[in-house]
Amino acid sequence: MYSGQNKNRLTITFGQNVTKPDSFQVYGIKEMNNLRRAKSIFLFKNLERHDHIGCFKPGFAKTYPGCTLAPMLIKFAKMHGLGNDFVVIDALTQPLLLTPAQIRLIADRHFGVGCDQILLVEAARNPGADFAYRIYNADGGEVEQCGNGARCFAVFVRAAGLTQKDQMVVETRGGIIRPRIEADGQVSVDMGTPRTAPHEIPFVADSDALSYAVQVDGQDIQLSVVSMGNQHAVLRVADVSRAPISILGPQLETHARFPARVNVGFMECVDRAHIRLRVYERGAGETLACGTGACAAVVAGRRQGWLDNKVKVDLPGGTLLVNWEGGAESVWMTGPATHVFTGEITL
Repeated sequence: MYSGQNKNRLTITFGQNVTKPDSFQVYGIKEMNNLRRAKSIFLFKNLERHDHIGCFKPGFAKTYPGCTLAPMLIKFAKMHGLGNDFVVIDALTQPLLLTPAQIRLIADRHFGVGCDQILLVEAARNPGADFAYRIYNADGGEVEQCGNGARCFAVFVRAAGLTQKDQMVVETRGGIIRPRIEADGQVSVDMGTPRTAPHEIPFVADSDALSYAVQVDGQDIQLSVVSMGNQHAVLRVADVSRAPISILGPQLETHARFPARVNVGFMECVDRAHIRLRVYERGAGETLACGTGACAAVVAGRRQGWLDNKVKVDLPGGTLLVNWEGGAESVWMTGPATHVFTGEITL
């Protein structure tokens, strides 16, 4: 039997039938060697090689009896952007091995901390970027982008002393974003250029159009599609308070024409500079606010000729300001980010 432990409480113990490895790293801390023999069991994150977040594969304990992973003590911050709430974890200074089941436990509002998404702060992969961050929905699935999360991310890294910058460059699965902390404490985020071609969403369609008819239960639902690094369908409704979100949201989220699923926004246009919006988020259900959804709604409305470039977006949790000049220009989103509490959880 061989056991390796680092200073951050991560302990891996190998059973007697496993050869002692040599040269293995978790977050760059060398503890063992040559994990090639066990690579079908482990995927570990390494700050130098930037592999995927680690996890045990099913059947591990049965195949290798006596091999265990000691409990991890994880420090986190609970934050929210207009009620869209997050557990934010500094993965720069503490090692993490999170399975989808552990992510679901953290997000559980009865048995865990409770949140819509979990955000992991990581080291940048490329020169010119300050950080990277990863986003996990409450169902355990990883997603590409989160606008409210981006604002919370910026406030978190400043408060944690991980940077002194007011403006930073951050890598996400959906591309580069540039959050900026304003003098009044609000956070503006350059969310990048929106994409609307069907293959970029992805969305099954024969050609690019301003809107599409999608059949649901024998009825044609007219919607626009936009990617803000993550995929959105936007429907215009007369009264957002009466929109059938709990029914139509999940039907469209998993519709066959959206092979990677989709976030569904229901937009009421009050006037050319003001909309009301509710969003049914992929993997999370309806949330109190969705930053990328607000951006996607403004893009869809601008392309249809319904909206001006500067728009106030009212969501159930509060108000965002979105500015898009059109074309290849970036979409800018401004709103608050609130720290609720800090805590620790053992997994």
